[in-house]
Amino acid sequence: MEIDALLRQIKRVHFIGIGGSGMCPLAEILHNEGYALSGSDNNESDTLSRIRALGIPVYMGQRAENIEGAEMIVYTAALLPDNPELVAAKASGIPTFERSKLFGAISRMYPNCIAVCGTHGKTTTTSMLAQILIEAGADPTCVIGGKLPLTGTNGRVGQTDTMVCEACEFVDTFLDLSPDMAIFLNIDEDHLDYFKTVENLKASFTKFADLTSRTILYNGDDERTLDALSRAKDGKAYISFGLGESCDYRAVNVRIEHAFASFDVEHAGGNLGTVQLCVPGAHNVYNALAAIAAALENGVTMAQCAEALAHFRGAGRRFEVFGTFCGVTIADDYAHHPKEIEVTLTAAKAMDYKRVIAVFQPFTYSRTAMLLSEFAEALSIADGIVMTQIMGSRERNTYGIYTADLAAKIPGSVWFETFEEVADYVVRTAEPGDLVITLGCGDIYKAAKMMIQKYNKKTEDAACATH
Repeated sequence: MEIDALLRQIKRVHFIGIGGSGMCPLAEILHNEGYALSGSDNNESDTLSRIRALGIPVYMGQRAENIEGAEMIVYTAALLPDNPELVAAKASGIPTFERSKLFGAISRMYPNCIAVCGTHGKTTTTSMLAQILIEAGADPTCVIGGKLPLTGTNGRVGQTDTMVCEACEFVDTFLDLSPDMAIFLNIDEDHLDYFKTVENLKASFTKFADLTSRTILYNGDDERTLDALSRAKDGKAYISFGLGESCDYRAVNVRIEHAFASFDVEHAGGNLGTVQLCVPGAHNVYNALAAIAAALENGVTMAQCAEALAHFRGAGRRFEVFGTFCGVTIADDYAHHPKEIEVTLTAAKAMDYKRVIAVFQPFTYSRTAMLLSEFAEALSIADGIVMTQIMGSRERNTYGIYTADLAAKIPGSVWFETFEEVADYVVRTAEPGDLVITLGCGDIYKAAKMMIQKYNKKTEDAACATH
């Protein structure tokens, strides 16, 4: 039975890996819809605290008996095939679905589902749009890939027909969604271990456009996006945004001071108003313009857009500044593709820091091998480059690629086996006035936390020595 029909018949759902950032918001939405839920996970987290606060029972550790009584099982794609609950679920005959299938069904519960797709900028744009709609009183349901500081979460349940969500192209999971409005930010070379060619990648974005029922907002300056949409079906509105003169929504009079942009928004021949961004980087002009266009198309005023964006300080792990310790500023960013690293480090260099030190954790062997030269070029923007071993994640190293191969292409770079060694090196060599920014979509943020601990200990030791 298809998941949509099943959801209309059952009320008891069990989530395997309920604490995951992608699972928790979906559980909250089903809970709000009146479903009886349970879940399991292996690690305590803030998301589990939120889930328990709703009265949803959570089992720590995964055992076959945890699924008893469930009428549907939802599991995260991160599970290994031998997970005890997953094995038991499939053996029991209980309908079992991967998270993206449930996400798709939930997108069809909302008559105004706005989905943000693209290789870069999804989380920031989705967060910007969510912030605008929440502050404007539109009360959207949100599913975001990073934490929105306004809510302190990566999801919220609204009481209206509007849903704002990210649509990720990884292994075509976004093709399970059914958006009413889709925002196309850009298409760049990524996930080629799955797509194999850029043509295949663009073809998936074309399919996503065809799944969109009402409106497509697209980057009119991005050639691959234009190519993908040129093959999409008619029968919906196509609205462009960008800097080019032919775009329907244009950013004009763009000014960048110390990495922070301001610009005017032009539409239908008129100047709608000025926006001042409080997140660094010229690339955020496109992200903000996309969010503004979507908000305006959904009845929000330009004044409300400008006010909300003036309050927006970024999403979690998107140039997230942790603070300044012993004169050294520590920040963290999710950048894991050469283009993302390039725009992040370019923004950092435009700020008032003495030096920018990049601490990079390569993610997946395939991406590192396929884009080795591009990574070396992007990282070289920094004044100092520190790296870790490659985080293989779901892959095995069939490529024979190592961090040493990347380091060989970047004169003066260093790399270490452990986060402890990385943190020790940075604390030993960074100077007051420097910015240290950890980069990567794995767990490199833990190295930033270690640095902070070491700096705090230095401060405590110095204070003790003076007494």
